Amino acid sequence: MFVVRDIMYCKPGQVRPMVQKFVALSKLIETLGFGPMRVMTDVSAERYWTVVAEVNVPSLEEYAKKSRESMELKEFQDAMQGYHDLIDHGRREIYQLEA
Repeated sequence: MFVVRDIMYCKPGQVRPMVQKFVALSKLIETLGFGPMRVMTDVSAERYWTVVAEVNVPSLEEYAKKSRESMELKEFQDAMQGYHDLIDHGRREIYQLEA
């Protein structure tokens, strides 16, 4: 089992719209057999205006395959449309779940 964590550093005032996009995405990924996605905002973090989306996946191969498939679906495209306008930058962390 792996934990995939997307960390987005939002532009000022853009945290709530980014959270809404991740919440919509969370509902969609559950239809693919992933989830639920945890969506978190910073209380104290490296930077202000941080949004983190985290999901557990059974394998990296399945995650990569379903990620490619999902980007072909209009619902996913609609959910994430314009998110680049909300963020300054971001990164992805992947961890193997040990316990």
